[in-house]
Amino acid sequence: MRGDRSPVVDISFPEIEKFDRLPEPRAEGPTAFVSIMEGCNKYCTYCVVPYTRGEEVSRPSDDILFEIAQLAAQGVREVNLLGQNVNAWRGENYDGTTGTFADLLRLVAAIDGIDRIRFTTSHPIEFTDDIIEVYRDTPELVSFLHLPVQSGSDRVLNLMGRTHTALEYKAIIRKLRAARPDIQISSDFIVGFPGETTDDFEKTMKLIADVNFDMSYSFIFSARPGTPAADMVDDVPEEEKKQRLYILQERINQQAMAWSRRMLGTTQRILVEGTSRKNIMELSGRTENNRVVNFEGTPEMIGKFVDVEITDVYPNSLRGKVVRTEDEMGLRVAETPESVIARTRKENELGVGFYQP
Repeated sequence: MRGDRSPVVDISFPEIEKFDRLPEPRAEGPTAFVSIMEGCNKYCTYCVVPYTRGEEVSRPSDDILFEIAQLAAQGVREVNLLGQNVNAWRGENYDGTTGTFADLLRLVAAIDGIDRIRFTTSHPIEFTDDIIEVYRDTPELVSFLHLPVQSGSDRVLNLMGRTHTALEYKAIIRKLRAARPDIQISSDFIVGFPGETTDDFEKTMKLIADVNFDMSYSFIFSARPGTPAADMVDDVPEEEKKQRLYILQERINQQAMAWSRRMLGTTQRILVEGTSRKNIMELSGRTENNRVVNFEGTPEMIGKFVDVEITDVYPNSLRGKVVRTEDEMGLRVAETPESVIARTRKENELGVGFYQP
């Protein structure tokens, strides 16, 4: 280039290329992860995602639904929809219109064989009322949500570029619990963010108590090169950061154990994943709220749902006994075209087989 003009490198690429090299859907157990969008437009001051992954690009709904239907035909019962800012999904429908994330959730729930839907990671700003309504009327959407908040201090949230307040976050949780009273919430927290005072941290602890989080992913602030936060004065002593993290994690662990104890004596629906890590003679699976449950069962239960009564509670797992198998539940099971034809095949008076829907 000539003159004083700086060279410009175009790092963008056509949206369609974002997802055109995804591997063929292949089930590796009863749970599958499906990418539905990539990138983020939020530009939180500590985060590198917008710079490394680019801005938000949504995958067309037909592509997503076709992949999930293929997975269901291979025995997948639970899908986890993935995206850096997953609830910002706005994908093209078959008729050229733009669908919302709430629309997509309902379409996925309509696929035979898919009995559980999860998604991660979502952003409070994109958690609209229509998504909350899906929790009210769509049982396939699990009663567990990971919704990062990072801090309970509005001042720190502003420094982080989060564009929401602690009160707005709590308002979302109140609406969710009105729609789904038994929903449990997990979150992300950053402690020791530049400028975080003792008062700011106490506000985070108050938010944790008010929401009664079930679990969290919590970290000490670590500057990422190239982000605005990397240029801020990191003025919180390292020992203070460690102490705050310890206090926060201890409180979350106490709340998680309290949630687990509430499950004692209840019946939980478990998606059986395989043999137990603790005892190869037992099976293991997960509840809707991601608790690992170990129990006695038979190999044919693997990949299916069972109802289990919780009999024991431990720090990292639960124990129970089977009270109902999937055959007694009346769930919708995915069928291949071949199995449908075999089940509905009729013969005429000449003995010639034909398909009768």
